[in-house]
Amino acid sequence: MIGDAAIEVIAAEGMRGLTHRAVDRAAGLPVGSTSYYARTRAALLELAIARIVFLDQVMPASGSLPEFIAGYAFEAITSGRTRMLARYEFALEATRRPELRAVYDEGGLLIRRHAAEVLEAAGSADPVRHARVVVDWMEGTIFGALAGTGSLAPPTRESLVASAREILAGIGVG
Repeated sequence: MIGDAAIEVIAAEGMRGLTHRAVDRAAGLPVGSTSYYARTRAALLELAIARIVFLDQVMPASGSLPEFIAGYAFEAITSGRTRMLARYEFALEATRRPELRAVYDEGGLLIRRHAAEVLEAAGSADPVRHARVVVDWMEGTIFGALAGTGSLAPPTRESLVASAREILAGIGVG
């Protein structure tokens, strides 16, 4: 609950808006509740990024690999919008704060390792490199749809499936 509220605050107000009181308000908790669980701002940031990493972990559902990849991107653009905006705030903050860099990178490496496993199972000849290609495409697509000019006309699920098919065909996985 506190992690989710922190994500909402970060997405709405940026890192500067993240305070214990703001999280208390967002979570509908009495003043001081957040500071009981996360004594310092650093602890609050770690709690929020841990929640983002947890929410980012998904398992392939039934259906094709292009549909899974497109589904993840579409969810991130639509119902996962708040989480992704907060994640981008963390990415920028992590460039200035080494203690966040380690936590942020750990979460990103989990996503890439999982992608490599999925691609290896799908027949990739170089799953680590191919995971980077696929994840970078997803991250760029999601960022463009949320914060870039792509936000003017976000991609549909169908267009994401078509693009995912093209990406996978390009790396020899289908």
